Amino acid sequence: MPGSADPPLVFLDVDGTLIPFKVRHPGRKPALGGVAQPVNDTGNPLLDRLDPDDGRRLLALGCQLVWATTWMVGANEVISPRLGLPDLPVVEWPDGDGDPPHGLHWKIIVLTRWAAGRPFVWLDDEITVADRLWIATHHPGRALPQRVDPYVGLTDADFSAVREWLESCDSD
Repeated sequence: MPGSADPPLVFLDVDGTLIPFKVRHPGRKPALGGVAQPVNDTGNPLLDRLDPDDGRRLLALGCQLVWATTWMVGANEVISPRLGLPDLPVVEWPDGDGDPPHGLHWKIIVLTRWAAGRPFVWLDDEITVADRLWIATHHPGRALPQRVDPYVGLTDADFSAVREWLESCDSD
């Protein structure tokens, strides 16, 4: 079990969070470190919506980044290289078709268990008030469930909210 010296976790969703529903920068071809992105050979045209700057900004947070997406290990194979991220741990979702209790997001119980009391940020486009209340009641550590606008993806405001939250954790 992680000790208190472990950095906060950042659970990362992909669709709607890193890959917005709308094009972020129309007419701009994403580049990584000034070099053109690898050819999109996955057949997924939405990968062009990734912003390579997100990888640098996520790494700069100084947290342990964790994939919390239905992309599963595919996020390491397809998304990480395009964002300049190393392979990240991946939350494994349980098999089952049951609905979560009380209208909660289907990820939330697994994420709080995975965090095991550690402080965490959850970046996702489907976070609701019910999820926030459940986390406040059932997670013993600090948490920031940051809802990302799925049409624009991660923004400066999202990164600012995370940095402010991290600074408040440091002051505790």
